[in-house]
Amino acid sequence: MAADPSGVLTGQHYLDGNHAACEGALAAGCRFASGYPITPSTEVVERIAARLPRMGGMFIQMEDEIAASITLQGAVWAGKKALTVTSGPGFSLMMEHIGLAAMTECPCVYIDVQRGGPSTGLPTLPGQADMMQARWGSHGDYEIIALCPESPQECFSLTVEAFNLAEQWRVPVMLMMDECVGHMTERVVIPPADQIHVVDRRWTKKPPGEFKAFEPGPDMVPDMAKAGDGHHLFVTGLTHDERGYPVMNQKAQEKLVRRIVDKIRLNADKISRVEEDQIDGAEVVVISYGITSRVAMRAVQMARAKGIKVGTMRLIVAWPFPENRVRELASKVKAFVVPELNYGQMSLEVERVAAGKAPTVLVPHGGGEVHDPEVILEAIVQAARGAR
Repeated sequence: MAADPSGVLTGQHYLDGNHAACEGALAAGCRFASGYPITPSTEVVERIAARLPRMGGMFIQMEDEIAASITLQGAVWAGKKALTVTSGPGFSLMMEHIGLAAMTECPCVYIDVQRGGPSTGLPTLPGQADMMQARWGSHGDYEIIALCPESPQECFSLTVEAFNLAEQWRVPVMLMMDECVGHMTERVVIPPADQIHVVDRRWTKKPPGEFKAFEPGPDMVPDMAKAGDGHHLFVTGLTHDERGYPVMNQKAQEKLVRRIVDKIRLNADKISRVEEDQIDGAEVVVISYGITSRVAMRAVQMARAKGIKVGTMRLIVAWPFPENRVRELASKVKAFVVPELNYGQMSLEVERVAAGKAPTVLVPHGGGEVHDPEVILEAIVQAARGAR
């Protein structure tokens, strides 16, 4: 495997999505990872456990996912870019600490390789039923960012982007993979390190005694400092002031949580990212993400062969949801078709935002395998007939 002086692999490789995500993390500057093996995500931690020590980093296998989801936050406050990796049951165990990461504005990355559930479900087979959990799984008001790769190439590039977004907005970021994409092997092109856009942590320029760990800048995002540099750091999940000290009243809660929410919501259009095809003039738009986007494309091709005017929107960034774009399309198209490996999650967002202007047709699938394209085609045909 060719590598540049930084240790980042370069050139063309034949990788599965899990291994590509590992390389994306390393290219983004991740030098700490914690995890507990769980299918179908194990290959990520196997590879990163071997690769990190060669690049001056560290991987720790913890006793469970609860420990893994707090260990990486300690590494972040020590100055490292950090991630953890899991799948459905482990993702559930991490929810308390995801809330802590949101409250303490800890920039970190969680990779969730989704499988069929609930509970232990289908450990080695695909699902997409963690999407709402990613957004709403912990308690309280907070915002996260979630990305959905559809290929090993995107597992690399979107892992880099996940770290960049985490650092830019000081927020936990989820890479919502699925078993199919994680285990799919394709060509992955990794550019030289100096051609990969990497967002560095925004370190404070203030001297010790003046720095406040939660004092926001003009973009509502605070600068950071790391433990050991002489700054006073007090990090707590309690409602806190700009110093990080607990303040137990409504005024402090409103000031803090409103900013945590608004720094993402008010910048949603900057963060949101979709891929569209033949949207102009379409009567029906298929909205999908992850592996389902690849399956849906075959259904779209068959529908177009029948003369149906159908466009596609692929959610690359699923959270924040692209509300403004979907709302705009709802006043132009006749129907949305949303195939998912669940019984309705992101389709609920489409339906909510469309607000009755265009019907939302869910094409559900419980997971374990992907859709038959013919089933999606039938939904497109029925939606088009209704449109006429």
